[in-house]
Amino acid sequence: MLKKKLIIIGAIVILVAISYSLFGTTNDENSPITTKVIKGKFINEVVISGEAQSTSSKKINGPSSARRFKVYQLKVQDIVAEGTVVKKGGYIGRFDASEVNGKINDAMLNLESAESKYTQQQLDTTLTLKQERNAIKDLSFKIEDDKLELKSSIYESPTTIKKLEINIEKNERDLKEKKEDYSIKRRKAIAKMVQVGTEVSKIKKKIEDLSKLQKEFTIYSEDAGMVTYIKDWNGNKIKAGSTISAWNPAMASLPDLTKMESKTYSNEVDIRKMKKGLPVTIGFDAFPEIELQGVITDVANIGENKMGSDVKLFQVLIKLNETNENIRPGMTTSNRILTHEIDSVLMAPLESVFTKDSISYAYVKSGYSIKKKQVKLGMSNNEVIIIEKGLKEGETIFLNKPKDLDDKNITLLSE
Repeated sequence: MLKKKLIIIGAIVILVAISYSLFGTTNDENSPITTKVIKGKFINEVVISGEAQSTSSKKINGPSSARRFKVYQLKVQDIVAEGTVVKKGGYIGRFDASEVNGKINDAMLNLESAESKYTQQQLDTTLTLKQERNAIKDLSFKIEDDKLELKSSIYESPTTIKKLEINIEKNERDLKEKKEDYSIKRRKAIAKMVQVGTEVSKIKKKIEDLSKLQKEFTIYSEDAGMVTYIKDWNGNKIKAGSTISAWNPAMASLPDLTKMESKTYSNEVDIRKMKKGLPVTIGFDAFPEIELQGVITDVANIGENKMGSDVKLFQVLIKLNETNENIRPGMTTSNRILTHEIDSVLMAPLESVFTKDSISYAYVKSGYSIKKKQVKLGMSNNEVIIIEKGLKEGETIFLNKPKDLDDKNITLLSE
């Protein structure tokens, strides 16, 4: 009977103990949480966002000769939607040609004035030269008349004959001068006609060139492709209503979608980990299911300030080793850059390592006791840290500080 009672009492005690362990009140904050020291591959990645862009694209430019006619600002009046697929010769957009139209109107008015001057000069030249030719003819007739009179005056007095000879000589000299004057006036008239005529031709050529420039304000694609907006110096996309410079008249581009890269910027801390040739896994916000492989091709040596921030950022270019028909320039990318990969190393969670007075240590479970061991640390990522010395694979370590533990006793590393 006593033995039976003892068995019942023992069972009750066990049930109470189990119930307390399951349902008893504990302080979760002070409850020790443990994990194991593991051995495996250490991977350190830097994750930064970026923007997809083509490494090879053709710019769609506005009128190239605008500066020649002192048109320095080009306003985009219309442009097809970004992402529009166009054929060769397809419509892209047009610029506001009102300034060119005004120059054409001014040139037309100048042409009318120049043509009027040309006609007036032509009439004046014709009249002047006609008068000169008539004067020469009259003088020639006069000489002929005097010669006939001299011929018939053989019986006249010597004085009369001499007078006729003098008149003939004088008129012949005047005729020679008249002919010389006529030749000079004729060359002068021709020069004036050429001058006025050149001005007319010059204005006509200007109108022709302005008309050609006017047509260039409507832009057509030189190749087939997908239209992509480009950004101005201020970082804003060029679209209808934007104004661009005649020195840089590009309004859009046709990217080669088979040659893509991710353009991103790294902070001053992470840029030290970046170098050419590091492998990258690229994801896309628009298509979470797509992941492509890439490699870093360029790391900037000099930082730059992005608009709205005083933090120095360094440009990093990542070439995509693969292509996907869904990927388009301008899409946001998520770039996981593999900066370090080390095989077969001991690792522990970051939370399991504590530091005091420049000494790093961990709380290690040893049987029913807890030891405080100094550790030598290696590289870390956002989750784990490499344990170079002080711990062994499979040892149980604490993620939080055990309660009521004497912090003074620590097992130091042996040199």
